[in-house]
Amino acid sequence: MRILLVEDDPRLANLVARGLREQTYAVDVCDDGRDAMVQAVVNEYDAIILDFMLPGKDGLTVIRELRARNVRTPVLMLTARDAIADRIAGLDGGADDYLTKPFDFGELLARLRALLRRPEVLQPDTISVADLCIDTRAHEVTRSGTPITLTGKEYALLELLARQTGRVVSRADIVAHVWDDNHDSFTNAVEVYVNRLRGKIDCAPFTPLIHTRRGAGYVLAAAAPK
Repeated sequence: MRILLVEDDPRLANLVARGLREQTYAVDVCDDGRDAMVQAVVNEYDAIILDFMLPGKDGLTVIRELRARNVRTPVLMLTARDAIADRIAGLDGGADDYLTKPFDFGELLARLRALLRRPEVLQPDTISVADLCIDTRAHEVTRSGTPITLTGKEYALLELLARQTGRVVSRADIVAHVWDDNHDSFTNAVEVYVNRLRGKIDCAPFTPLIHTRRGAGYVLAAAAPK
C-alpha cells in the first residue's frame, strides 16, 4: 500500500514515515500544501495522511480541491487543533477521518487500516486463497497452517495481489502501490520480488497460486487463469 504523508514538522514526518515503512507501507513525504496537491493528482495513492496547518496551502484547502478534482483517495487529517468546529470543517471538507496531535502511533495505524478497508467493498482483515491465509492486521501469512516469513516488500506485494484475487495486477500497478518515488521503474525489481515470493509461497509441495499473464501482469488465484 502506498501512502502520501503531508506534514511540515520534520521530526514528526520522519517518525511517522519510518513507522509506516516498518509496517510495509511505501511512503512519499512532502511538507507543503501545493506540493501535496501535485503529488496526490499525479500519483495513485491508497491513502493520504494530511496535516491541517501547512505552508503554501492549508490542509483544508488541499482536501477541498482534491475532492473538487474527483480524487477519491481516503484522507486522514492530522492536526493540533481539537476544537469541534475544526473537526467538522475537516470532515465536511472531504476528509474521511480525523486524528488530533499528539497521538499514539498505534491509533494512527488502526485508523489507517480502517480507511484502507473501505474502498468499493469492505476489505476483510483476513484474506484466504485456497490454503493461503493472510492476516492483514498482524501481517502474518500461512499456507496449510504453516507460517511463512516474508520481508516487508514481499508482504506488501502479496497483500496487493491478494486484494485483487483472480484479477490481473499489472507491473505498473505493482510499482505504484508497493514502491515509493525513490523506485527506479527501469529496474527489474518487480520481477525479482515476484520470484522471491513464489519461492516462499509456491514452493513444493504447495500448488502454485501466483500466475503470470504474459504482457499483462500477475494473478493470485487457486487455479491458473485461462
